[in-house]
Amino acid sequence: MHTTDRSRRALLRGLAAAALVSPLWPAAATTLTQVRERGTLKVGLYNDMPPFHQNGQGIDVDLARALADALGVKLALLPFNADDNMNDDLRNMVWKGHYLGYGPADVLLHVPVDGPLMDANPQVLIFGPYCRERVAIARRLDALPRLDTLTPLVGQPVAVPGQTLAGWLLIGANNGLLRDTLRTQWKDGTEAARALLQGEVVAAAGLASELQSVIQSDPRYAITPLPMPRAPRDGWAVGMAVKRDAQDLAEALSGALGTLGQNGRMRQIFAQQHLPWQAA
Repeated sequence: MHTTDRSRRALLRGLAAAALVSPLWPAAATTLTQVRERGTLKVGLYNDMPPFHQNGQGIDVDLARALADALGVKLALLPFNADDNMNDDLRNMVWKGHYLGYGPADVLLHVPVDGPLMDANPQVLIFGPYCRERVAIARRLDALPRLDTLTPLVGQPVAVPGQTLAGWLLIGANNGLLRDTLRTQWKDGTEAARALLQGEVVAAAGLASELQSVIQSDPRYAITPLPMPRAPRDGWAVGMAVKRDAQDLAEALSGALGTLGQNGRMRQIFAQQHLPWQAA
């Protein structure tokens, strides 16, 4: 049965009222002592972000569990769908909480360690880089032995998730040079990489972590940076975020992260998803 205009208006009024009564100030910071007294570390992580989190599994899930173990507490996951931009995610999952009552978490994983993002969000503390993300392209070596520029891709079927950084870069590259043969229906780079393995395309673009988790070490393929000036070749560091005043919790998590790197646990966590790991 279709929702009537009256019921739709009632729903909107209810949401607006919830927004008005929700606090306009940051939630109180959760201290390390409070986490330990509660006995649980609440960790926010993104839904549908393979190989970091999908269906309750992935790198960020294993990292969250390892961090909770290091603090001597249980783990409570707060998975959520990404909002329109990172500022919204930080507001909803770190310093305020969603107006519908979800969150905030004690710590949010997979946050870009980025100066402008920090400046735009003074309510949070971004720290603890634990890996780097990069835009990359995987290709069949028999079809594309070299790929120093985009020119060899002209006229070739290339898979790329359209609503991603890789998609935007390739769709707009060289005044639409590749637009006619780009296949952009994929949700993420793992789906694009699977299309490559199945022989549907000769190349697939996405995040290096997505491509590597599918291609693994197959010698028939190469994964290299996207060969265009606008693509950030060094990528960006990925870390975590807590409320600005949760300094002691941030220090404890940073210390735990350092130990996980030194004792080899981070390498194990990434290896389970067929990725190499090195400190960001």
